[in-house]
Amino acid sequence: MFQVQQISSFDAPELQPYATLRRPWEHEQQGIFVAESDKVVRRLLESRFTVVSLLTDEKWLANFRPLLETRPELITVYLAEKQLLETMVGFTMFQGILAVGKIPPTTTLDEILATSARPLLLTAVDEMANAENLGSLVRNCVAFGVHALLVGETSSSPFLRRSVRNSMGTIFDLPVVETPSLVESIRQLRKHGVRCIAAHPHVSGRTLAQADFTKDCCIVMGSEGKGISPGVLEACDEAVAIPMPPTVDSLNVGAAGAIFLYEANRQRGKI
Repeated sequence: MFQVQQISSFDAPELQPYATLRRPWEHEQQGIFVAESDKVVRRLLESRFTVVSLLTDEKWLANFRPLLETRPELITVYLAEKQLLETMVGFTMFQGILAVGKIPPTTTLDEILATSARPLLLTAVDEMANAENLGSLVRNCVAFGVHALLVGETSSSPFLRRSVRNSMGTIFDLPVVETPSLVESIRQLRKHGVRCIAAHPHVSGRTLAQADFTKDCCIVMGSEGKGISPGVLEACDEAVAIPMPPTVDSLNVGAAGAIFLYEANRQRGKI
């Protein structure tokens, strides 16, 4: 269900999430995130996530009315002319709709280990500050059947607006474990027989095809610039590289993640 409210400014406190799109840390502190674009907002409304409000115009409201009517919570839909919306949010809205949702409580690693089907396939991220790249990796995780994403303490949140957008809303289908210590989480996984494989381009020896992904495993990804931090790399069982010519330092983490996850699915007979 929903209620409609016409607006002409962002003065009301409940509209501040839309007025602070360039200050995403404020959203994280409030336990909320912003979804943008037709497909992402639609997937949010189809998900189990709590939706707080929508910001749009009359045209888009008509498109989303059937979904809004099925929601159990009361959602406020703020309406304004598209030109005014763009002035207020500070960028061109090619698809004139935004939404605010609540970040769900983080899943624990114990819950993932207890409830996930075997063989387990996890992905972990270390020092990944680029929200767009993290969103792309999230999309790959859902596409290739990853059971959960472990987000290390040095990585950005997958619920930043740009990350949610680049995931195309697939973040709503992926359990997230926000760990205060990725090294400790890796050690915990290894104690439970989960092999932790670092996707590290600057190693000699084992290549992707030589690694074993058929049993419980966690693929650990790092940033394009620094890669995986020394402590996290040391905590893993092994480091594996994608074979590349020496003229190429590394791949975008989205591309590298897709290659690793494809290989894991191929070895498991799912492709």
